[in-house]
Amino acid sequence: MTDLPVKMTAMAISEPGGPDVLVPEERPLPEPAEGEILIKVEAAGVNRPDVQQRKGAYPPPKGASDLPGLEVAGTVVARGEGAAMHEIGDKVTALAPGGGYAQFCKVPEAHALPVPNGLSMLQAAALPETYFTVWSNVFDRVGLKPGERFLVHGGTSGIGTTAIQLAKAFGSEVFTTVGSETKAEAVRALGADHVINYKAEDFVEVIKDLTGGDGVHVILDMVGGDYVEKNWIVAAVEGRICQIATLGGISENVNFGRLMMKRLVHTGSTLRPRDNAFKAAIAQNLKEKVWPLIEAGKIGPVMDSTFPLLEAAEAHRRMESSGHIGKIMLEVK
Repeated sequence: MTDLPVKMTAMAISEPGGPDVLVPEERPLPEPAEGEILIKVEAAGVNRPDVQQRKGAYPPPKGASDLPGLEVAGTVVARGEGAAMHEIGDKVTALAPGGGYAQFCKVPEAHALPVPNGLSMLQAAALPETYFTVWSNVFDRVGLKPGERFLVHGGTSGIGTTAIQLAKAFGSEVFTTVGSETKAEAVRALGADHVINYKAEDFVEVIKDLTGGDGVHVILDMVGGDYVEKNWIVAAVEGRICQIATLGGISENVNFGRLMMKRLVHTGSTLRPRDNAFKAAIAQNLKEKVWPLIEAGKIGPVMDSTFPLLEAAEAHRRMESSGHIGKIMLEVK
C-alpha cells in the first residue's frame, strides 16, 4: 500500500436516525485481507438498504464495515495476499459488503468486475447492487424464461429499471407499476410492454384484462404488505413470486388457499448476508451474459441524480422522496 494516504474521509452514521445523522469522519485506510482488493473510489451508489441501515433497521453483516455503501467504482490501488484477478491500476466496479461511502473501499476481488466499455465511473458504480440483485433473484432463483410474462413493482426504482431492461433483453413480456405519468413514460422508454399507474388504476384488474385472466408467470416485489395477496391473485397457475423487500410493511393475513390452488412458489432473499462464493458466482454470470449487452448499448444504468460524497444526506432525502427515476449516486473526490 505504498504511496497511499494513511487516512481517508468517509460518511459515517453517527446514530440511528434521519438523513442528517450521516456525518463526515476521518478514518484509517482499510487494509485488504487475503483475497481482497482496495479500491480508490470515484463513485458510489445509494440504495434502499443504506437508508434502512441509517435508520438502524439493517445492521451490516459480521466483519463488514459499519459505513453504508454497497457498490462502488474506481481504481484498484492495493491487493491482499493471493488476490490476482485484478491488476493495480485496473478500473473496476464492485459489490461491497459495506464501506462504499468513502474515498477508499475494500471488497472481495471476485465481487469486482471490469468497468464496461463506454460507461463513465458514475454509470459503472450504478450497476452492481441492482444487477446482482435482479440477476440472482429473477433469473437464478425463480427462473424467468423467454416468452414468459414478468411483473416488477416500482418500475422506476434502481431495481425496477434494471429488471425491466434485463427481462426485455432476455425475451419476456414486461408489466410494471409506477406512481405517475412521468414515471410511466420513463419505463415505456426502457421497453416495458404494459405500464400501470397504481394511483389511478387497480393493477390486479388491469393485468387480468391484459392477460385474459391468465396472469403473469414471474413477479419481483419489494412492496409486501397488501401486495402479497394481490400478487397471488395476478400470478398465473404455477407462477413464481420473489420478495426482495417489504417497503409496504408485513402482510399478516393472506389467503393461503390461492397459493395452494394455483401451485404458486413465493420465495424471497436478501443479498448482503450471502457468502462470498455465492456473490462471486453472480459476478461471473453477469460478466458472461450481461456485460456484453451493456457494452453493446442494449441495456444500461438509468441515472437520476448525483451528489458529492459530503452531501450524502441530500442523496438520502432524494431517495426517501420516492421522486427518483433510476439511480442516485455519490461522486467521490
